Amino acid sequence: MAIAALNLVLDFDFIEQASEQGAPKYLEAYGAFCLLVTLIWLYLEILRLLAKLQSRN
Repeated sequence: MAIAALNLVLDFDFIEQASEQGAPKYLEAYGAFCLLVTLIWLYLEILRLLAKLQSRN
């Protein structure tokens, strides 16, 4: 889960740098896609953690 959270920070950094440098328009869609994939990954990791915690009881 920590790797997914760190990847989220990297995605936001990529989007910020691309907007500051005036990157081409297609990089907006690329950044949004990367952010979406990371959010789904983080969501799945949280669900996996909750399932492990629930199975302990």
